[in-house]
Amino acid sequence: MVELCSSLELGGITPSQGLLEASLEHVDGRLEVHALVRPRPGDFHYSASDVDTMVHEVKHLLRQGAAGVVVGALTAEQEVDVPVVRRLLESAKESNPEARLTFHRAIDQSRDPLAALDLLLDLGFTRVLTSGHESTAGEGLNTLARLVERASGAMQIVAGGGLKLADIPAMHAAGLSAVHLSAKRTVTTLADSAVALGSRDGADPTAYAVTDRETVRAARAAVNAATMGS
Repeated sequence: MVELCSSLELGGITPSQGLLEASLEHVDGRLEVHALVRPRPGDFHYSASDVDTMVHEVKHLLRQGAAGVVVGALTAEQEVDVPVVRRLLESAKESNPEARLTFHRAIDQSRDPLAALDLLLDLGFTRVLTSGHESTAGEGLNTLARLVERASGAMQIVAGGGLKLADIPAMHAAGLSAVHLSAKRTVTTLADSAVALGSRDGADPTAYAVTDRETVRAARAAVNAATMGS
């Protein structure tokens, strides 16, 4: 499965129509493409206009051919924003009743990830992406194992967030059946420029993040080795 997003350097935002179309053509049915729905960087407490944007994005991404969407929203009190999430799920099911639904790392900014998981199970999510309520999945391993136990097979817990290849065997041993990583590297194709095109202080205005295919291959090999050794 591929989780498709734009702007890895911002933590990922909703992919464009063109990026999704090109990705679907490239995988040609060999992989499911799930699209991230995140209208902006920053926190996961959204304004009414943000929510309206996400509802439309869910609809168009699924109608364009995405197999699923990756969504999430929190209240100001850092709990799952049930009314907002329900609107997103309703938009998804209206567009594609078979759509796969993932709750993203907003759960890692929630007050209580176990309580959040219970809500997500009730809402009908099929998977949740989490670092185990820590900055990285490696640091959150104990909570990840608790989430796997709590889900009891009703939802797939996907370990992601600062994941290192060396973490994969421990993730598998803890009962996690899936891992997630951006495998990104920073590239630049132009000479250095003194002209900044945004407000990211200290950032190279000519640089951007891409997924590194060799890191992806190494991750696939690490997963294969962990599962074959079990």
